[in-house]
Amino acid sequence: MAGPGRQERAADLLQTEPVEAPTVTPELAAGRGGSSAAAAAAFHGPQGPAGRAPGSRSVSVAFPGPVTQQGCCHFACELLKHVLYQRHQLPLPYEQLAYFYRRALPRQPQDGDAIKKKPHSQDLGSSRKCQQLLMELEGVFRHLEAMFNLTLVPRVLILLGGNAMSPKELYEINLEGISVSNAEESLQTPSCVRKLFHSLFLADVFSELQAVPVMGTIVMVQGHRDCGIDWFRPKLNYKVPTRGRKLTVNLSCGGNSSTNPSTQQGVTSAWDNYIWFQAPVTVKGFHE
Repeated sequence: MAGPGRQERAADLLQTEPVEAPTVTPELAAGRGGSSAAAAAAFHGPQGPAGRAPGSRSVSVAFPGPVTQQGCCHFACELLKHVLYQRHQLPLPYEQLAYFYRRALPRQPQDGDAIKKKPHSQDLGSSRKCQQLLMELEGVFRHLEAMFNLTLVPRVLILLGGNAMSPKELYEINLEGISVSNAEESLQTPSCVRKLFHSLFLADVFSELQAVPVMGTIVMVQGHRDCGIDWFRPKLNYKVPTRGRKLTVNLSCGGNSSTNPSTQQGVTSAWDNYIWFQAPVTVKGFHE
C-alpha cells in the first residue's frame, strides 16, 4: 500500500479543495482519489500495445495550449520527485527533505554559544545518505535542464530497481504530443503541473503498490543524437524494457502552434535521429 501518511494527505485534499479548481501538488497527490477507469487510458504509443507488461498502466493529460521547453523539463523533474516519494525512496517529499536537511546543517559557533554534544553516529549516517541523495538529484535536475535546452525531448524514463535493461518498475513520460512555444504564447507552467498531478491523483496509480526496499533509480532521456550533451551517456541500441511494472504518462497539447517534429515531418520518421541517453549516476534512495 502507499502508506497511511500519503493516503491521509489525499483524503484531506478531497475534503478541502473543489474538483473544479484543484490545487494538488506532487506531495499531496497520494493514493485514492477517484475512479481509475475514468482517468487512465490504454497506452498505444509508437511501439504499439504489443508487449505490454501485465502491470502496465497509463495516464493521459491534455493541456489546452502549448507549453515551453522549460515547462517540459519541469514536468519531468516534478514527476521524478513524485515517483521517488510515492515509491518510498524518499522519507519526505523532496522540497521538505531538502529544507529540513539544510536547516539541520551545523552552523559556525559564535562567541558565547553553549557547547553542544556531537551528533550520534546513526544521525551522521542518515545525514550523509541524505546529503548524497540530494546532491545526486540536484545534479540530475541541472543536467536535465541542460538537455531540454539543447534538444527536444520526446520521452523520459525513470527506472526503479534492477538495471537499465531490466528494472523492477518503469515510469515513462511521453512528451511526443507536446506543442512547444515561447513563454508569451504558452500556458503557465504551475497550472499545467496542477493539472498533471490532479490527473495522477484521480488515476490512483500508486495506492495499490506495495512498499519496496531502498533501490537505485536510473534516468534515461531521449534526445537528438547531435545535441552535444556531455553529461548523459549515449545508448545507441537501448530498447525500452517490456517487463516489470510500468506507468506511462502521456502529455499532449491542444492548439496548432507546435515545434514538435512529429507534426512537421511525419510520425514515422520524425524521431529517427533521436537516441537514448543515460544519466551517469544511479540515485540511491534511503529510509530514515
